[in-house]
Amino acid sequence: MKKTSGRRVLWLCIVRSLLCLAGLAATSNNVRANEHALVERVKSTWRAQDGETIEQIISKVSKVAHFVPRSWGVAEGIDGTEYVYFSWTRHPDNRSDERYAITWKIATDGTIKLASTYAKPIELGWRALALSLIASEVTDGERDANLHFLHDPANFNFVTTAQGKLGNLLRHGRCHIIEPVAVDYVSKPNDKPNEKDDRWRVLLLVNCKIPGPHYFTHNGVITFEKSEGQDWEPQSFFAKRIAAFPPGSWFDRIEPSEREAIERARKASANGRTE
Repeated sequence: MKKTSGRRVLWLCIVRSLLCLAGLAATSNNVRANEHALVERVKSTWRAQDGETIEQIISKVSKVAHFVPRSWGVAEGIDGTEYVYFSWTRHPDNRSDERYAITWKIATDGTIKLASTYAKPIELGWRALALSLIASEVTDGERDANLHFLHDPANFNFVTTAQGKLGNLLRHGRCHIIEPVAVDYVSKPNDKPNEKDDRWRVLLLVNCKIPGPHYFTHNGVITFEKSEGQDWEPQSFFAKRIAAFPPGSWFDRIEPSEREAIERARKASANGRTE
């Protein structure tokens, strides 16, 4: 980090979908009392949707993902807005090119809001964040990614449906999770006002030992999305069946209006594509 007018610029450039924080002026090593208070405020008041604190989440995620906690700090934006950040790396050797950060914005009214889009799954709880990070590790070709955790249906129980929790439904439906897996947060493009609002997304591929069309029971695509303050909504055809019918009987009854969706899936499967 280079000093600029007595302050150091915090460049936290994160590969692929990870956040790139630039233009934030980090405070000097002489941490002021109010900076410490800001960090402690985030630790004591911020909560995930299930009530977990950030320190609880950090402790749990570090046990299952390549997630090595580093340090807390305070940075100031060019507009005077204050940010609290928590830095971490994937490896204990602290390579200079892999320093990541989870950042909270402190509004003028004292409101604390997560500012790191890539880390938004943390708001769903520690399992969602861990799944998101491990999925990124797989995409990046990271060695020894925790595939057992990534493929364990129980870790997807934060997704709820009218039939119950997603992980439980997959287990009772005799489904095994395969690659790819995605747990992320999708932002609405600024230039596309008609697009969906910002939302969390969970995407799974599964093999299920149940009766049904081969293009669903093998490499079947399950996609759920959730907007702020809303329930999880199924997006793919398979997800809609899971949300509507008991486990294992997802394809027992097909309505005439659903034939077109099934035919599209069949053609996609024949062309080697997923739903």
